Amino acid sequence: MWIIRILSSVIFLTSTVVTIPLAFDVGGRACGLAFSLSLASFYFFYSVLRLATPTTSRFRWFLVKLVAATQWLVLPSLLIWSLNRFSVEPTDTRGWVERTFSGKRAEDTSVSQWILGPDGLAERVTVGAWDKLLTWSTPAFQLSEGFCSLLVIQASGQVTRWLVNRSGKSDSWMIGLLVMSASVISSAVYFLYRVTQFPEISNVDATLIGMAITCAIFLCAWGIGSGKGNPVESSLLFAYIVLCIYQIFTDYQPSGPVGPPQPSEAADFPPFPPIIMASYTTLLQALSLLPSAIHATFNFIVAALSTVTPSVIISLAYRLFVLYASTRIIPAVRDSGARTLSQEPSLEDSDGAGQILGVLSWFSPSILITVYTSLLMQHFASTSNGDSGDWWVSQGGDVGNNLWRWINVAGTMALYALELKLGKEDLDSGVVGHWKAD
Repeated sequence: MWIIRILSSVIFLTSTVVTIPLAFDVGGRACGLAFSLSLASFYFFYSVLRLATPTTSRFRWFLVKLVAATQWLVLPSLLIWSLNRFSVEPTDTRGWVERTFSGKRAEDTSVSQWILGPDGLAERVTVGAWDKLLTWSTPAFQLSEGFCSLLVIQASGQVTRWLVNRSGKSDSWMIGLLVMSASVISSAVYFLYRVTQFPEISNVDATLIGMAITCAIFLCAWGIGSGKGNPVESSLLFAYIVLCIYQIFTDYQPSGPVGPPQPSEAADFPPFPPIIMASYTTLLQALSLLPSAIHATFNFIVAALSTVTPSVIISLAYRLFVLYASTRIIPAVRDSGARTLSQEPSLEDSDGAGQILGVLSWFSPSILITVYTSLLMQHFASTSNGDSGDWWVSQGGDVGNNLWRWINVAGTMALYALELKLGKEDLDSGVVGHWKAD
């Protein structure tokens, strides 16, 4: 059963990651927003149905299983509907309110077209409200990422401190953790060097980078020197600050134009033995005999994956990781015990925080779609300053800025400094409070 659940989750993540940017790329901004809204609404009602289904009702149980089985048909159907409904550019560039109150509503052939037609009342209420929600939720997602990252960093620091001070192989753990911390810092310094090579960095950007890195180094030294932190905690904090800076100034794409590849000289000997080359040639001939539908499907998958930029995938994976880790860390800090890390949040918890985390876990598919769509819109907005992003601005999108990312960097370091100022070194509290050592 758990294999089926894992396979289902992988298929859901893959289809979501591929289809939403495909809707934006093929159908435009309105099509992508409509598809993500319909997909999030479907999984929202599916989660509500699962949550409201009692264990004794076989009818509702059958209904939930039926919806779960048909979701793989619903997703392509919603994508086709969105491409068919919203990919056509409206001929009238005026908004619904302007058309209504300007006395020119007679241009609409019927009331149904005025309400359900392109850029009508229904589209403004649903897709327009979804657009505003995603735009306004971007600061909340950004700040939540910083707060959850700080929780993960501090929990990692407590666990490593317990391993060094209370475990039987403290020297081995200390050497290994020091090597790991040095590797993390070295990798962060390399990516920081990559940032300094970008041509679009101005004097103001360089000043902000210098201030952020200086504050991060000061906090790391303060944490290690005061005994309230450790090398692992400091290295992770420094790496997260560098990650935020890297996300601000790069899209994980080459900073300069890539020239055409130089033709390579023919080798005197084949790269592999003749038996391997013969098997490779036979395999290519066998693949060429496959039906054209398989080739078309493969080309479609490759084209869909090419619309997803690595920056969005990395940001989504990291944000989901820290959000999920926080749902485990917060109950562990509340209960002062590490055994809570192995327990899923539930609505049956006695306190309000556990119930809120339980609700978020039930509606995780809709939250994932919302976070991913917000990241895609942030990516398209950040690339709208050049010629490649004119399509986003022409379809009503805003030009992106990195204000909230800088606020996240400053807020994360300020919160960590406050923790170092007010906290105390106490190994028997926090996540590792209930761990025992023989």
